[in-house]
Amino acid sequence: MQIVTKEMIQNFQHRLDQLENGSVIRRAVMNQGINAVSEDPMVKGNLNRVFSIDIPTGKVTAQQKSGRCWLFATLNTLRHDFEKTYHVKNFEFSQNYLSFWDRFEKANAFYERIIETADLEEDDRRLQLLLQMPNEDGGQFANAVALIQKYGLVPQYAMPETTVSNHTEEFTKVMGKRLRKDAMLLRKAVQDGLPEADIRELKQERLATIYQMCVYAFGEPVTNFDLEYTDEDHHFHQELDVTPQQFYQKYVSRVLEDYVVLASAPDRPYYQQYTMPDEDNVIGGPSVIFLNVPLQAMKDCLLQQLKDGETTWFGCDVLQQMSREEGLLDANLYHHGELFDTDLSFSKEERFRYHEACLSHAMTFTGVNLVDGNPVRWKVENSWGEKIGDKGYFVMNDNWFDEYVYEVVVNKKYLTDEMNNALKNNPIHLDLWDVMA
Repeated sequence: MQIVTKEMIQNFQHRLDQLENGSVIRRAVMNQGINAVSEDPMVKGNLNRVFSIDIPTGKVTAQQKSGRCWLFATLNTLRHDFEKTYHVKNFEFSQNYLSFWDRFEKANAFYERIIETADLEEDDRRLQLLLQMPNEDGGQFANAVALIQKYGLVPQYAMPETTVSNHTEEFTKVMGKRLRKDAMLLRKAVQDGLPEADIRELKQERLATIYQMCVYAFGEPVTNFDLEYTDEDHHFHQELDVTPQQFYQKYVSRVLEDYVVLASAPDRPYYQQYTMPDEDNVIGGPSVIFLNVPLQAMKDCLLQQLKDGETTWFGCDVLQQMSREEGLLDANLYHHGELFDTDLSFSKEERFRYHEACLSHAMTFTGVNLVDGNPVRWKVENSWGEKIGDKGYFVMNDNWFDEYVYEVVVNKKYLTDEMNNALKNNPIHLDLWDVMA
């Protein structure tokens, strides 16, 4: 192995001293920051906030300092339907209600996986990742579906946010400690050969503590509530003593089972289903599954859904080429490679293969601008509140879509025959460390 020598460093410094305008660039970066110096202001000319298809929506939601974008994006699509059907402005489902059950169910799933892997060595890769993130607040579309199908929905006012649901870091740390300690107990119980009934009783005791922790943090989950709202014509509506399942079955028009996650990951075969069982949050609920298809095929399905007036959940890497304050997404927004005089380019397939790609965020498509039938920019509803972008809405160049949008959720009725045939095949299992996780 080669060591760094004093002569090498002197040569590097000499090379730097020979660069024209090197000192000017250095001062600019040090004083203004990398993004500010490398931003291309001309790209804003391609990000006009006018769209040929613009589905009416209201105020954006705010996930605050939590990782629940996947949950907010799912509930945003459902609330748009509710608002349209019942002529209500700015309706919200309770994100906190599902947050409670998500953290509780994830704890149960963690215990089951710890029991399943109890005979593995402590340095096993899967076990290490399970212990590293035993109960985070991130998730995928299928996780939201699993929660809604099992526990139903309630309006936001029936179980409002708490300080903990809005700022989850402290809870995640405490929950992590509890679950890792429980993992030691459960692994030891299995390794010591305790009867299955005793292991299950121990797990039940630990789960009771988790329930208590969730109640303290998020509030006691709603079992009944009074549905009350005033529509746009100022008519008051009321239905008393409604259960979450009754509300979901009666007032949510989307049949969640009719939707599928389409992904476009060029590092693996197309028209193949993939599943990530370690990402499932509800034991016995729907699994995290996606169908991998070419980019244009994914876009075509999405466009049909938007044309029919239906907003769409999507997963992406929002950390790439984004102006958070202005709400801009363009693949050429920042020229970092040019600034540092180095090649930082990756093909999309290379990003997936070398873990430069990341599913970091979920948002909602609410519009698109078409030129000769082709998309040039997209309207995006975020869940970061109204103080960023255009009252919380982002505008996305189609070049950003091509590079950094990795998943969209569409109704099966928009799928091609080739896609439907692919759904009949058994999915390939992906490990917890896969880039699509």
